[in-house]
Amino acid sequence: MEKTIAHARITSETLRYCADFFHKKGFTQLMPVILSPITDPLGPDPGSTVIKTGEIEYLGQQLQLTQSMILHKQLAIKRGVNKLFTISPNIRLEHPKQKESKKHLFEFSQLDFEVAHAKMSDIFTLMEELISGLVLHIKSECSEELCLIGRHLQGFSSPFPCYITRELIEKYGEAWETPASLVHKTPFWAISHSREFYDKEDPAKPGHYLNYDLIYPEGFGEALSGAEREHEYSKIIRKIGAHHLLKSKYAPYLEIAKDELVPSAGGGFGIERLVRFLSGAKHVGDVQLFRRVPGEQVVV
Repeated sequence: MEKTIAHARITSETLRYCADFFHKKGFTQLMPVILSPITDPLGPDPGSTVIKTGEIEYLGQQLQLTQSMILHKQLAIKRGVNKLFTISPNIRLEHPKQKESKKHLFEFSQLDFEVAHAKMSDIFTLMEELISGLVLHIKSECSEELCLIGRHLQGFSSPFPCYITRELIEKYGEAWETPASLVHKTPFWAISHSREFYDKEDPAKPGHYLNYDLIYPEGFGEALSGAEREHEYSKIIRKIGAHHLLKSKYAPYLEIAKDELVPSAGGGFGIERLVRFLSGAKHVGDVQLFRRVPGEQVVV
C-alpha cells in the first residue's frame, strides 16, 4: 500500500466517523452551498492571507465561491434547522507564501456545524468528544495505514486546556500558534480574539469575544475556528461599519437579519488538516490525492 492510499483511507474513515457522530447527536446534514451572492468575508481577521474572493458571473448576477458557510448556517438556524452540519468545499485563494506554513490549501473541505441557543461550553464538550472518539476509531480501523506511515497516535481525555489568546501572546509572542502547539501533547483551546463581525462580543465584558480556536498539539496548529454568534441586527450593522465592510455585499443576509437572527454557536474544521494531524503528514497537501497548495501549479 502506498502512503497516498493510506491517507485516502484515513480520510474516508474520518469522514464516515464525523458524519455518523453528528447524525447520532441529532444534527441535520445540509447540502453545501458552492455559489452565492454572499460568503464569509474572512476579515478583518489579522491572520487571514486570502488575496481575493473567487467570483463568477452567471446570468447577469455576480456570485462568489464559498469561503465558509457561516452566514448560511445562521440563516438555516433562522429557518428552523436547530442543529446542523455540512461538509462544504471551501475556496480560499491564499497568498503563495502560505505553502511554507504546511497547513494551508486554496481548496479544501470543511465540516461546518451550528447549534441554536448553544454556548461556548457546549461546543467545547461536543468537539472534545468528537476528537477523542475519532482518535480511538482511527487507531482501531486504520492500524495498518498508521503503521505504514509511521504514525503513533495518543488518546486524549477531556477537558482540553483553555487559554485566553492574550495569555498565549504574552508567553509565545504574536506568532504564538506554532510554538504553543509544539509544547502541547493534547489539543487546547484559545479564546477571545478580535475577529469577524459575526463573532459575539461578551455584553458583560466589552472587548472580550465569545469565540474560540481549537489547536492541535505537536506543532500541527489550528484545527477549528468558531464562536457564539452576533444575532442582533443593530450590533451586526455596527460591527460591519466598524470593520469597514460594504453593507451592500451582505444585503441578502442583512435583509433576513433585520428580523433578528437566532442566537447560536458553532464552528468549522478542515478535513484535510484533521487528517494531516491524525496521520502525522509533514504538509497538509500530502493527504490530498489532488494537491491544492498555494504557490503550486494545479496538475489535475
